[in-house]
Amino acid sequence: MQALFVQIKCDLGKSYDVAAAIADREIASEIYSTAGQWDLLVKFYVEDGVDIGHFVNEQVHAVPGIRDTLTVMTFRAF
Repeated sequence: MQALFVQIKCDLGKSYDVAAAIADREIASEIYSTAGQWDLLVKFYVEDGVDIGHFVNEQVHAVPGIRDTLTVMTFRAF
């Protein structure tokens, strides 16, 4: 399993709707609201060999109310 984090910028007033939609899809390990440039920080686990670009494009970007994302890939947990 590989962990990745996606920071999400939502349309104004849609952060809770986006968070709920991601939770309903049961694809995220953890979902946090954040302050600053990004509205949400979401942790995902994907199977080894899964194309992360396709995962984010098909599973995350498909959620209504998302304006922008920043994907942070991880390599090792300490």
